[in-house]
Amino acid sequence: MDAYLLAKTLHILSATVLFGTGIGTAFQMVWAMRGDRAEVVAGVGSGVVMADWLFTLPAGIAQPATGLWLAHLAGWSLAEPWLILTYALYLIAFAAWVPVVALQYRIRDLCRAAPPGPVPPEARRLYRRWVLLGWPGFGALVAVIWLMVSKPELF
Repeated sequence: MDAYLLAKTLHILSATVLFGTGIGTAFQMVWAMRGDRAEVVAGVGSGVVMADWLFTLPAGIAQPATGLWLAHLAGWSLAEPWLILTYALYLIAFAAWVPVVALQYRIRDLCRAAPPGPVPPEARRLYRRWVLLGWPGFGALVAVIWLMVSKPELF
C-alpha cells in the first residue's frame, strides 16, 4: 500500500471512529437520562467516559496527524481556505469536547453516589449543559467531514 492510500485509510477510519463514538455515546447517555434512574446513568456514564479515552481521544489525535500527512502527500498548501476552516471547526469541536468529558465524570459520580432512584437534580442540571455543548461539537464535526469530502473553493 502506498503512503497516500495508507494515510487516507487511517484518516477515514479515525474520522469514522471519532464521529461514530461521539454519536453512539451521546445516544447512550441521552437514553439513560431519559429513564431517570441514577444507577443506570452511573453505569452508562462509566462506559461513556471509558469510550472517550479508548476511542475518541486516540481518533481525535489521529485526525489532525493523518490530515496533515495527507495534505503533505497530496501537495496541498496548509493555507488552503477549506483547510483553515477545517482547523477552526476542529478546534471548536475540541473546545466543546473537553468540558463535555468533565461533565460526564461529574454526572457519573453524582449518580454513583446517589441512592437507587431518580437522577439527582445537580446531575440533571449538568446534563443540560452537556447537551448544549454537544451541539456545537457535533455540528463542527459534520462540517469538517463535509469539507474533507468536498474540498470547496471558498475564496
